[in-house]
Amino acid sequence: MGELREWDRIYVGGRWVASSAGDVVDVVNPFTEDVCARVPAGDAADVDAAVAAARAAFEPWARTPVPERTALLTAVGEGVGARMAELGDMIAEEVGMPINLATMIQVGLPMMAFSSMAPVVASFGFEEEVGNSLVVREPVGVVGAITPWNYPLHLVADKVAPALAAGCPVVVKASEVAPSAAFVLAEIMDAAGVPAGVFNLVSGTGPVVGEALVASPGVDMISFTGSTEVGRRVAATAAATVKRVALELGGKSANVVLDDADLAGAVRASVTSSFLNSGQTCSALTRLLVPRRRLAEAEALAERLCADYEPGDPFAPGTRLGPVISAEDRDRLRARIRAALEEGARLVAGGAEPPPGLDRGFFVRATVLSDVRPGTRVEQEELFGPVLTITAYDDDDEAVAIANGTIYGLHAGVWSADPARALAVARRLRTGMVEVNGGVFNPLAPWGGYKQSGNGREHGRWGLEEYLEVKSVQR
Repeated sequence: MGELREWDRIYVGGRWVASSAGDVVDVVNPFTEDVCARVPAGDAADVDAAVAAARAAFEPWARTPVPERTALLTAVGEGVGARMAELGDMIAEEVGMPINLATMIQVGLPMMAFSSMAPVVASFGFEEEVGNSLVVREPVGVVGAITPWNYPLHLVADKVAPALAAGCPVVVKASEVAPSAAFVLAEIMDAAGVPAGVFNLVSGTGPVVGEALVASPGVDMISFTGSTEVGRRVAATAAATVKRVALELGGKSANVVLDDADLAGAVRASVTSSFLNSGQTCSALTRLLVPRRRLAEAEALAERLCADYEPGDPFAPGTRLGPVISAEDRDRLRARIRAALEEGARLVAGGAEPPPGLDRGFFVRATVLSDVRPGTRVEQEELFGPVLTITAYDDDDEAVAIANGTIYGLHAGVWSADPARALAVARRLRTGMVEVNGGVFNPLAPWGGYKQSGNGREHGRWGLEEYLEVKSVQR
């Protein structure tokens, strides 16, 4: 930490080459507010070169035997593991996630994404007989992968690993806000011997590099993770060339606590989820729904738990809440907290005031708001910051209606002492994922959302299927 990282080249066609634009992007450490890294600001010409390299690599890579492809991915996963400490440090510095969590989550999950492909592919049926037809699953083609800053290596790996396993070369546009991990991944790809053009990295901004990648006629599929607003733009632009689009977008996930549930466990789950990565997680359980008679108890539990989330230096021992990503986000979140109180919400913990003793850094206090009415702005909009809302309900039907009452459908939780009752409620929730009584995250289960949380799925065999076309051969 502290030494400026600089990459002056992008990775195209198996080589580190100069960007044709000649401009750079400064990366700001959200704790110190200093520039901590610098990468090229690519342009449309860089995208064209990367797409051309990927197109040239497509047929040879698609013909490469599947075991050879997955062996390379396993080597990439091992390469990520070998640089785990380095990657954890740079992600903590660029994103602000506390170092222990950054290393465990932000690097551990990408390692798993690459290493999991061999067993997933080994059990996958690429061909099947249907009557007189041979049904074949083949790689979709060149994939453009556009990823955000909040999990800057994990979300790249979630796209690159299954795409390469399927036989698709990729062009990655990683976020310019936290790009260093993607550059390290390119170094790991190169060292592992991934063939030229199979993995390409172009850094730069969304309106320039991202737009060119989505619009490119040489790209067969776009996989995008980011906000719903930008996802709509991606889908509209991609429609001009009728390319396949997979979207993993925003969320406003409800944690539904039934009247017989372990309230302490449910409240802890919401607090932990809402404040992980400073609330900058699309699947965070940011809406806590509790029976009206247990509202005061839930508030008291949440208030006590918030005391463990004092903002601080991501590299200091014991820090659980780092900064948010930018001054703009800090100011936006503080304004939304004030607006929520004006809407009638009641402050339980935290608030819009700057945290004491921190004269630098983009900090927002861990905040809990109660008496949040369904349909109000703070209850409907994804805030992407450390803010948990609490809403009371009167019966199970009302809880389900409130949980389903947003444009989003990414994630949810249900808590009950009766597993069958919890499962029955889980089935009624219009979300792509539901955890029952704190069910553990499964990286091989499908990840994705309903409604305006996107389309398509990542992880496991479902993630692999996204990058395959289906052909029927009649005989």
